[in-house]
Amino acid sequence: MMDNLPKNYDPKEFEDRIYQHWMEKDYFKARVDPDKKPYSIVLPPPNITGELHLGHALDHTLQDVLIRFKRMQGFETLWQPGTDHASIATEVKVVEKIRKEEGLSKEDLGREEFLKRAWEWRDEYGRVIVEQMKKIGNSCDWSRKR
Repeated sequence: MMDNLPKNYDPKEFEDRIYQHWMEKDYFKARVDPDKKPYSIVLPPPNITGELHLGHALDHTLQDVLIRFKRMQGFETLWQPGTDHASIATEVKVVEKIRKEEGLSKEDLGREEFLKRAWEWRDEYGRVIVEQMKKIGNSCDWSRKR
């Protein structure tokens, strides 16, 4: 009867597929429903100074448990995802990278070139962090990402 189960658990075989199914079915999407009590969490966005760490994983897991529990209780839930909110921390990382790789300061680059580099950093690490949040199963309403 259990011949079809693999000996070892391999999450890559199905976790991405399951999460994609959830996304296609809009299982995490919040809707206005006057017959249900609302429940929401605003995900404090992680800084885009790198990648998620264990503290983020713990925080996100606790929020995910709460939002899923409220869904099961019949609440209309919204887990509102956000992205970077700490541009000062991002600025520090970008300045450090420019100094290390090019030996320049942000003043050497000028405002426009520095902003271009900061947006490149945000595009790279912001994308990575959102994908990491999806990989750990965050049940956010991604259509409302801000």
